[in-house]
Formats: sequence, structure tokens, C-alpha cells
Amino acid sequence: MEAQQKVGPYVLVRKLGEGGMGFVHLARDESGRQVALKMMRPELAAREEFRRRFGKEAEAARRVARFCTAPVLDAGFDAGTAYLVTEFVDGPDLSGVIQRHGPMTGSNLEALAVGVATALAAIHQAGVVHRDLKPSNVLLSPVGPRVIDFGIAQLADTAELPFTVARSMGTPAYMSPEQAKGEPVTPAGDIFAWGALMAYAGTGRPPFGTGGVAEVVYRVINHAPVLDGLDERIRALAERALDKDPARRPTAQQLLDRLLGRTEVPVDTATQMVSETWTPVLRPAQGTHAAAPPSPGHAGPGHAGASRAGGAAAAAQ
Repeated sequence: MEAQQKVGPYVLVRKLGEGGMGFVHLARDESGRQVALKMMRPELAAREEFRRRFGKEAEAARRVARFCTAPVLDAGFDAGTAYLVTEFVDGPDLSGVIQRHGPMTGSNLEALAVGVATALAAIHQAGVVHRDLKPSNVLLSPVGPRVIDFGIAQLADTAELPFTVARSMGTPAYMSPEQAKGEPVTPAGDIFAWGALMAYAGTGRPPFGTGGVAEVVYRVINHAPVLDGLDERIRALAERALDKDPARRPTAQQLLDRLLGRTEVPVDTATQMVSETWTPVLRPAQGTHAAAPPSPGHAGPGHAGASRAGGAAAAAQ
């Protein structure tokens, strides 16, 4: 019988993805629970500066409350491999759902807006900045959206890392103007990404268009976002979030308050409200690719087997 491959105390089940910083596997912990395990590339773990920052950033990520996120459960080193363990989220990513079934509307679009804002509030309260919020880093679980891969992008923000890796962090269509210009990234950068993400979810297209990296970055820095067709209530907040001046953007808490029409809404309350209004993403029968048409206000069914892992989502980018 073939020996099971392990990383630390975790048994690897199968590879889920690959990104600029490493590989993502579905794994099981010692109790048999499914988790997502992200192994950083060996050339990164070999660098002293990376090892120092890895421990610091992983510890910060573990302090993030698990409201609307895929929480970080563990981190460590094994035989020269740095690894990070997150909760496994069973659900397709937002990018795949929109590509397959078109824009979201109605209560699910609003639940997505609240859920991602709630996740950002929890992340920012822990002193962490996501830095790479994008559709593939939002998983649509049965109880609502879950944001993944927060904080780890900061590991690439060092001159010690190869240019090709550092360059992979951040996605132009969802990157704030200040990040695109190489300026310090703050929580306001995540708010800009929230606005771009909501525009994509509600219209099916990023607000600064598509194309080469240079042309998209130019639009992000210099052009107004295109929000035609976005639900008017969400659009008003997206416009504020996409302000070129980070000082004029709302905070994650202010987004929550305006979305829910209340003041200082606790993140646990917001999470419960998302769960109550969320329509779970349906899946086709196992082994098939057929899908029923999406119902009104629904994102549409996810792809069978499209779970990205706590999903691993964005594949450790």
C-alpha cells in the first residue's frame, strides 16, 4: 500500500491548485477533519527574511475572527517547507460562478456585499490587510460568502523575494491606485478592492475593464470606474469605495453600517444576517456538468467539484 504523504501532522489528500507562492492541497488533520494546506515554495522558505515574516504574518492571520472568513488554523515548517493550514470551505469561488451563470442580483448580491464587508472588518480589526481581495478569493459556501487568503500577500512585500513572485501579488483589476503605484497599502486598499469586486459580481465585468496589465493599471489610476448596470443601492457604496483618494473611502465598519442601515453593527450580528438571507449555491449532481438555470436573485449553481479550498483558493497567491 502506498505511504500517505504528510506535511507536519497533516495527511495530503489531493492537490487543489498552484500559485505564485506555492501549492494548495486538500488535507486531513489528526482527527480526520478536512483542511486546506498551503505549502510555500522551497526557494521562499530557504530565505531567512521570508521565514521571519512568515511566522509574524501567520500569527497575525490566526488572530482574525472567523466571521465570513476561512480562518487560519495552523502554520509551521516541516523539512524546510513552510505551510499554512486554513479551514476547508466547501463551495465554488465567485469568479467561477459569475463566469458560468452571470451576474448576481437581489438578496444574494446584498448578502455578498455584507459578507465581504464583514470579513474585511474582522481582518482589519486584527491589524491585518488582505492586499489581494478578488473574486477567486471569495468562496460561496452553503451559509454565505467566505473570504480567504488574507494577509499572506504581505509575505511577498520584501526586496528579498524574487521579482516574479512579488509581482504576482495583487490583481490589477482589483488593485487600489496606491498599490498599483507601489505606495504603502492600508485597509483602504481592501475597501477599493471591495468596490471593484461588487461591481464585478453585480455586472459580470470588472469596473476598469480587461486587457494587459499596464493598460488596466493605467485605468485604475486615471479613469473613473464603469458601474453601468450595478444595483443602485450597491452602486452608491461602490462609487465611494472606488474613490482614488484612500482618505475618502469608507471603512469596512462604515460599509456594514450603511448596508444594514444601522450604527456600529457587530461583525457577529452581520454574519448571522448574511446566513439568514443567503440562498445556497446549488451544485449539479456528482459526476455531471448539467446545471439548472439560476433562479431570480441567485448566483446560480456552482460547478461540481469546484471547491477551491479555503480553497485553496487563489492557489496560494
